[in-house]
Amino acid sequence: MKRLVLTAIVLLMSASLAFAGSTIKGKVINKSNVKQSANVAIGKGATANMGSIKMKDSHVKGKVINKSNVKQSANVAIGKGATANMGSITMKDSSVKGKVINKSNVKQSANVAIGKGATANMGSVTMDGSNVKGKVINKSNVKQSANVAIGKGATANMGSITMKDSNVKGKVINKSNVKQSANVAIGKGATANIGSITMKDSSVKGKVINKSNVKQSANVAIGQNSEANMGSITME
Repeated sequence: MKRLVLTAIVLLMSASLAFAGSTIKGKVINKSNVKQSANVAIGKGATANMGSIKMKDSHVKGKVINKSNVKQSANVAIGKGATANMGSITMKDSSVKGKVINKSNVKQSANVAIGKGATANMGSVTMDGSNVKGKVINKSNVKQSANVAIGKGATANMGSITMKDSNVKGKVINKSNVKQSANVAIGKGATANIGSITMKDSSVKGKVINKSNVKQSANVAIGQNSEANMGSITME
């Protein structure tokens, strides 16, 4: 396990971009290639990023682009509030004037969130309290992979766009391809999304388009108020 975690830490330092309280005028581009790797976050509030872009309290005028390739890998978040991101773009309290584009390829991989409020994102775009004037586009390809959320309020997103308390003036487009994969949510209030667009307390002035292809896959929700969305658009 120690060797596994050490390997993950080395990869995180070289395969991801993170911004906190930053102002960027231009482009933020991540084109990482991650193979046969492990991405692990263990403990209260732990965070692990692999082949991802993470933004918090940041401002970008231009483009945010993630084109990571992730193969034969494991993405795991364990503990209260733990977060693991693989081939994804995550935004919190950030603003972008331009485009947010995720074109990650994820194959033969596992995406797991275990614990109260744990979150695992694979080939997805997630927005919390953020604003985008332009387009939010997700074109991730996910094959032969597993997406699992276990625990109260745990969330796992695969090839999806999720928005909370966010605003978009333009278009929200999801064109993910998901094949031979499993999407599972277990626990009270647990949520798992595959090839979907989910919006909560958010607003869009423009279009919301979901053209995801989901084939030979399983979508399962077990537990009180648990929820699993596949190839869907949900608005609350």
